[in-house]
Amino acid sequence: MIVEFVSLHVSLCVLGIILSVYALHVELEKEKNKNYVAFCDFSDRMSCTKAFASYYGKGFGLVQRIVGEGSILVQPNSILGIIFYILQLVLGHIGGYLCVQLLFYSSVLSCLGCVWLAYVLFVILDDTCVVCISTYAVNFAIMFVNYQMWAVL
Repeated sequence: MIVEFVSLHVSLCVLGIILSVYALHVELEKEKNKNYVAFCDFSDRMSCTKAFASYYGKGFGLVQRIVGEGSILVQPNSILGIIFYILQLVLGHIGGYLCVQLLFYSSVLSCLGCVWLAYVLFVILDDTCVVCISTYAVNFAIMFVNYQMWAVL
């Protein structure tokens, strides 16, 4: 049973990396070319570019308030996502009870971030971002799998 969870965990992490790399690509292209239209931009109210390029697209819109706009800590959310998914893959590969706990608690933290970003997306930005929502789903699925792996140990 644990083998199925590990395989699913790896698949979800790879999907998360793909989504995050695409999000980073869209953000960087938009910075270079203001007229860039991404595949995930369907309308004014259904646009991933709007979300990625917003104030909240870097540091969750929170880090800037703490360390200032110019800090190296203010990175695109997609980079934070890539780091998160790689961390999940590495800890999942190492295994052991401590790593499983870290996997679960870091995924809970990522889901809290998703709840914040979903609020920002739907309420503050009045937008729908297919890539963002897909990432939220991946993060909640990873948390569920991590919980299942923890429960088995």
